[in-house]
Amino acid sequence: MNRQNDPMGRAIAEYHKTGTGARLRVFSPMFEEDEIPLKTLFRTFGEMPEIERTALGLAKGRTLDVGAASGCHSLVLQQRGIDVTAIDISPLSVETMKQRGVKKVLEQDFFALEGSYDTILMLMNGIGIVGTLERLPEFFRHLDKILAPGGQLLCDSSDLCYLFEDESLPEDHGVAKRDAISEMDNIVNYPVADRYYGELSYTMQYRDTIGEPFNWLFIDAGTLKRKAAENGYWAEVIAEGEHYDYLARITKK
Repeated sequence: MNRQNDPMGRAIAEYHKTGTGARLRVFSPMFEEDEIPLKTLFRTFGEMPEIERTALGLAKGRTLDVGAASGCHSLVLQQRGIDVTAIDISPLSVETMKQRGVKKVLEQDFFALEGSYDTILMLMNGIGIVGTLERLPEFFRHLDKILAPGGQLLCDSSDLCYLFEDESLPEDHGVAKRDAISEMDNIVNYPVADRYYGELSYTMQYRDTIGEPFNWLFIDAGTLKRKAAENGYWAEVIAEGEHYDYLARITKK
């Protein structure tokens, strides 16, 4: 990624320098325009959701913070004496993390990363970088290379079932609370029949900087457990949020 194609990095860099910024706009074919509040990217430990605080409390050993953005999680772990490496594909985010005091930062694509880690953190729905269910086997093969023996992956995600009418979802989507499914007002299109309903595509814009479109995966816990098992891993839900979100621990069988 280059600086001219890095809307999130530009937003993070500007907010770090000035304490304010414009709208970090998010577009998807399925939704009306949305935005990411910049302040949330700089949240302190006390401002983090309980799921994230739980994950940080479980981090141990050599730790990798994937998609670290402004470095808020890495900074907490550093303060606790954890050996943490933050990675992001955004060059401006990487620069900002260094300025904020994150000691180990790499401008790095997760799927090209080498090394060995006892804990891998993929928070803020960081597992979304996988993009599609079809790419999960590749993801687990890469875990085989970089997850140390006895290591753990801690990731959070959300089940997007609440966005759709009950009848619009496949019968085996793994959601227990089907009677609680409701529509959101900003939905434009229902998911297509031949595609998992948690596979979305996005484009981001900050001021006049527009990023390349990218795929993002939201995966329900049942599907994550099945896909992990198919690829030699064990996934368990260790915390649940208030709105179909959850924290999972993934370990090698």
